[in-house]
Amino acid sequence: MAAEVAEQPAVFDSLVARRSDVADVASLIAARRPRFALLAARGSSDHAALYAKYLIEVLLQLPAGLVSPSTTTLYDARPDLTDILYLSVSQSGGSPDLVAATEAAREQGALTVAVTNTPASPLSDAAELSVDIKAGEELAVAATKTYSATLLSLYLLVDAVRGGSGETVHGIGELAATALAEPVDEAVSRFRAVERVVTTGRGYSSATAAEAALKLAETSYLGARAYSGADLLHGPVAAIDADTGVVAVTSRGRGGAAMRDVLATVGERGPSVLAVGSAASDMPADLRIAVPETAEEVAPILEILPLQRLALGLALARGGDPDNPRGLSKVTRTL
Repeated sequence: MAAEVAEQPAVFDSLVARRSDVADVASLIAARRPRFALLAARGSSDHAALYAKYLIEVLLQLPAGLVSPSTTTLYDARPDLTDILYLSVSQSGGSPDLVAATEAAREQGALTVAVTNTPASPLSDAAELSVDIKAGEELAVAATKTYSATLLSLYLLVDAVRGGSGETVHGIGELAATALAEPVDEAVSRFRAVERVVTTGRGYSSATAAEAALKLAETSYLGARAYSGADLLHGPVAAIDADTGVVAVTSRGRGGAAMRDVLATVGERGPSVLAVGSAASDMPADLRIAVPETAEEVAPILEILPLQRLALGLALARGGDPDNPRGLSKVTRTL
């Protein structure tokens, strides 16, 4: 896991250099002029899909929704998907439910696109178009470089659909190296003893909060839950106390600015609060991990990097094996 986390700056640079591969798929999508987008995914890829939902709704001004694959695989739903863009996101490309749901969507008229790290996979075969995220083989069970490479690939795809040149992510490899160099030792020490963690963010960073909770749960066996900053104040904040660790993703932009009042309320309940992001220095928090500032829509690609290192450090500090979490495998076969 440590080696794969460290590879991410190089993976990013390679992806940006080969942007034309993604742009070719984007031109085909743009030519079809979809009226709506649906995203299908599981696990870490589901959080990447949430990020893509924000990109599509904000940058393309298209309505977008997250699919429940079981409506197809368990309940045999077959809605009319004419003129719908159907993005299936899976690092392995081998989840049977995603393959079946993608096949059904294509049969029902959708423009299906697979976004995967395994181009010769059943999912790529099922979809009309495919995007290879080119992260290289990932051996650790916990997704790190494949997750962040999926985010970058989705950004490049959506940006190209709107006619962008990818300029916003030029140099992102160097920024990633800076983010990975930020120390996490103090946060590991502070969070080592907690058994319950809440992660939170707003806007684009909601995806980062969700992925951080998953990484902490699967590698360190912590009880971790992710909430939108808005949803957190609608009830779950009552469960936060001095025995809770709170991780707040607070990059600059509208989403990050909205987190300041959330953390002020959360802090009154006495938890240890870690702020991560380019706006961390502005937040009421006990601990802060800075991330280089970028356009808000790009920030999740960098925000997750120190949180991956936090999950890795906590797993080791708590005596776990982050490469092989108990009860998990690289491909989860759900129906």
